[in-house]
Amino acid sequence: MLELLVSDLSTLHATGFAVAFVLTVLLIKFFGKKLPKDQGRKFAVEGALSEGKGRGAGIIFVCVFSAVSCLFSLQTLESCIYLLFILFAMITGFLDDASDKAWKDYKKAIYDLITSVGITVVFIIENGTGIHLALLGIDIELPVLLFGLISVALIWASINVTNCTDGVDGLSATLGITTLISYTIYDSISGGSYGDGYTMLLFCACLMGYLLFNAHPSTILMGDAGSRAMGTVIAIAALKSRDPFILFLFGLVFILDGGLGLIKLFLARFFKIKILKNIRTPLHDHVRKNLNWSNTQTVYRFTIIQSLVSIIALWFSGRV
Repeated sequence: MLELLVSDLSTLHATGFAVAFVLTVLLIKFFGKKLPKDQGRKFAVEGALSEGKGRGAGIIFVCVFSAVSCLFSLQTLESCIYLLFILFAMITGFLDDASDKAWKDYKKAIYDLITSVGITVVFIIENGTGIHLALLGIDIELPVLLFGLISVALIWASINVTNCTDGVDGLSATLGITTLISYTIYDSISGGSYGDGYTMLLFCACLMGYLLFNAHPSTILMGDAGSRAMGTVIAIAALKSRDPFILFLFGLVFILDGGLGLIKLFLARFFKIKILKNIRTPLHDHVRKNLNWSNTQTVYRFTIIQSLVSIIALWFSGRV
């Protein structure tokens, strides 16, 4: 009886994965032309090439992800609330995508803070404040306030670094798939004690469907609707893994590519301190402009680096 149940569950999950991919492809194919048009990115390398492309495809694949998650996996109250916050990140991002004038940073920061605090509160209520440091093999119970601050910072950073990385055809989605698969494997190594590997794979299926249209040369862009939702999903995966700090390894390229620019901007704006003057940010602009990497080379090389780091992290996590 147990073997039959496992078999049926596997079939259901495989079906859900296929449905998520196919639905994403079909909906982007038929509705992608109705999306807002990108106006080009003035200061980005080759930013003008994106002008006229459909922007905000995240509204399609995030809605597919949410619907398929509800239909093909068991949802708890906690996971339903997370889905609502993912949709909230997507909707606010899409409103920015559809706006004729880009939203101010402070307006985006308020919405990001709402998402970060909301997810943190729900997580603490449902899971407590204990963390498991896989690379050290130890468990720590953190004070609620300290855990809350770490969680809010992690979610906010994840949303923004993924957003900043979305500037090269195929890069952000490919890195997102790499990071989420790393968390899926980590969940398997831990015996399914943490996270929800299947939900992460469903999001990967949607990203794969989107990549059919976003691979270089792209015809469509995920926009803030996709990148902010993806950052939220990655942050939730990090929290549910019970090892939030391993995101520094599973999402290293995201953090370096998008995070350095945020740090430069923060120091320059609030402290008048200028660092890394000879390095363009995001880093994907630096390697294309200063090192003459093509878009394809940038995607492959960044993904290879991330894959190597993730494999090493998983190897040592499994041995401790």
